Amino acid sequence: MKNILVAIDFSRCSIHALEYAIVLANRIKAEITMVWVDNTQSDESVYISSVENSRKEITSSFEEIISKYDERLEHGSLNYKIRKGKVHIEVANQAKYSDSMLVVAGTHGVTGFEEFWIGSNAYRIVTYAPCPVITVRTGYEFKPDINKIVLPIDSTLETRQKVPFSAKIAAYFGAEIHILSLYSTTIKAVRYKVDNYSKQVQKYLEEENVKHVMAEMEAENITRSTIQYATDNDVDIIAIMTEQETTTANLFLGAYAQQMVNHSPIPVLSVHAQEFIRIGSR
Repeated sequence: MKNILVAIDFSRCSIHALEYAIVLANRIKAEITMVWVDNTQSDESVYISSVENSRKEITSSFEEIISKYDERLEHGSLNYKIRKGKVHIEVANQAKYSDSMLVVAGTHGVTGFEEFWIGSNAYRIVTYAPCPVITVRTGYEFKPDINKIVLPIDSTLETRQKVPFSAKIAAYFGAEIHILSLYSTTIKAVRYKVDNYSKQVQKYLEEENVKHVMAEMEAENITRSTIQYATDNDVDIIAIMTEQETTTANLFLGAYAQQMVNHSPIPVLSVHAQEFIRIGSR
């Protein structure tokens, strides 16, 4: 059975992510594995009793979650794993061990919360996870259906690699994909490349019988432009690559994916570029 992994630290942020994951799992027919990571640096030989008590509390907390949410899961089971180490690394390791098709993690955005590890590690989880990751903001009021997914298309070779997985999610929900051509320069050759990539995406979606529409925007900052389009069009998911082009305006704001994870009020689906394709294109 398919598996969705949810990073849990028992904050409202991570429980919200679990609730969102259940919506996905019910449509995808997947089970859910929750993972909590002990990232303390204490010497267990000295603090062994404290560690044991902490593990008992964590186990008890997981059992409470299962008793509350297991009946909401329509397929498979709701289970949990406890790991020790760096949060993003151990979440990635568990995703590999569980052969997860997707990781779901909560994020506080850029509100400054650091008291729980999920919010402050969300982008690290995106970077290290071996599979696509959906980050969902605390307080985002999600619906039982996903109706619209936006695919921002830029001039990078990797930009199309998010299409197959996004198309699968769209197929599960009967969602409509918005192919958004983003023009961050006036150079004709680059704009032509964006147009060409968008047409290739359109052809792929037609072959997969996925509903879609075409749109385009001038984008001095592709993060803000994508979020603007998504909010204006009541989009449910923004699908991005973790490596994207940057413009001069973006150089001062960090990586495109990190900006999107930190700033988007809408869930973000992050897909890794395949290394062999990037190497082959050099």
